[in-house]
Amino acid sequence: MVIESQSSNIILFPKYEELKSEVEKLRADLSKLYFEYDELRFVICPNIEMQYMLALGSLEYKLFETQCKMLRLKRKVELIQAKLNQQEKPDISEIEEQLDEEFAEYQDLLEIQIEAMNEALDRSKGEILSDEDEKELKDLYRKIVKALHPDLNPDLSEAEIDLFMNAVEAYKNADLNAIRIIAEMVDDGEFPDESDNALVYLTKERDRLQALIEHIEEEICITKDCFPYNMRDIVKDSAKIEEMKQEFKHLQKLYEEEIELYKAKIAEMLE
Repeated sequence: MVIESQSSNIILFPKYEELKSEVEKLRADLSKLYFEYDELRFVICPNIEMQYMLALGSLEYKLFETQCKMLRLKRKVELIQAKLNQQEKPDISEIEEQLDEEFAEYQDLLEIQIEAMNEALDRSKGEILSDEDEKELKDLYRKIVKALHPDLNPDLSEAEIDLFMNAVEAYKNADLNAIRIIAEMVDDGEFPDESDNALVYLTKERDRLQALIEHIEEEICITKDCFPYNMRDIVKDSAKIEEMKQEFKHLQKLYEEEIELYKAKIAEMLE
């Protein structure tokens, strides 16, 4: 931002230049963080989950399914016993209906696991980019994030926001051609430098960007603490994978034994 003195000398506002540099740095930092977050969500975590599901998903699904059966039978014993305690004959069809309602959430979780396995299988069949193409994809996406991310550019038009969402989908799908096309359409944003309100704008922009950086750093930390990222070391270690397989099989056997005990108990109660 400049003012012109009576002698026509141009004087720069030091505060403006300081704020402008600070905002430029914050925008650069935030664009890097958004890229890191998107890479975590759309590339790294899906790849870790794919490796995990292919190595352990089928055993984990079978284990959870068996656990659900065991818990359902345990609950069935409780409901039958409650009727017997009231000197009533248990209505098994009525009890089964109640169990269907109580365990509907478990069935939903099983369906989610099936969907996750299908996604892992589909991802494993996907085309793998060369190192050179992968680098180009990342570099172009960084440019797009800097130019089109709504949090970095609050004044985007609806069409520009749609273009950014298309870029996100293209990045998720490793669609290099689409990313190239979108990258050619974007320009770097400019700062207001001729308005009397420039200092006010830059001050607000600095505060806004600082808050966003704090938020996205927290989101990155949360993502890294959760599944599937917290499995990143395990999927790379065949010994740990084998250890988990044996643990799953051990638990599977225990649940199956409990199932037989509950079945025998129910048969005895209904004699």
